[in-house]
Amino acid sequence: MARGTPGFNAQAFLDSTGLAKRIVDFRRDEVVFAQGDKADSVLYVQQGGVKLSVVSKTGKEAVVAMLGPSDFFGEGCLAGQTLRIGSATAITPSTVLVIGKKQMVKVLHEQNGLSDRFIAHMLSRNVRIEQDLIDQLFNSSEKRLARALLLLARYGKQTKPRQIVAKISQETLSEMVGTTRSRVNFFMNKFKKLGFIEYDADLDAGIQINSSLLSVVLHD
Repeated sequence: MARGTPGFNAQAFLDSTGLAKRIVDFRRDEVVFAQGDKADSVLYVQQGGVKLSVVSKTGKEAVVAMLGPSDFFGEGCLAGQTLRIGSATAITPSTVLVIGKKQMVKVLHEQNGLSDRFIAHMLSRNVRIEQDLIDQLFNSSEKRLARALLLLARYGKQTKPRQIVAKISQETLSEMVGTTRSRVNFFMNKFKKLGFIEYDADLDAGIQINSSLLSVVLHD
């Protein structure tokens, strides 16, 4: 579940290319872009976290991915998307860099080395999203919740045995996992009793994720 590509420093990429970019701050639950909006920029999470989701014609929402610092999103515009096929919402107070499509295309064409690393970085993220789909199809809701919490804690990129995940509602977790809020509540209480996670009643202080939670994912 390690994220990112070795040797690729996204911030150095942004700083070294002279890209024209805007820095935008978003409040928790504020929409970064909505499904159907014009797709004319690539975005990069500098601080905080962003939820990518899609709403069906019947109004049902599905969470596609949860992104954190050093993740790009909205890159579909580089492949010909004219409209956003999903929505992006800040799950915590977040700082996002917005890079115009034309600027991004220009730099990727001119900087071959940076372009190769950027593409590898995006492919790595897409592999993780595919793993999320496989997880959704074949694993139990308990395992899916444990994996979602570990990903939110950026397991594999952090060396600390414990990591704090910013406040996130059980409704959002249930959307990520594809189960009911009551099931999420049941498993959260179970993980807490087993010492895998720690949190207060209203999650105001966030969730402390212990690396021992990995045992739930690995258990057959």
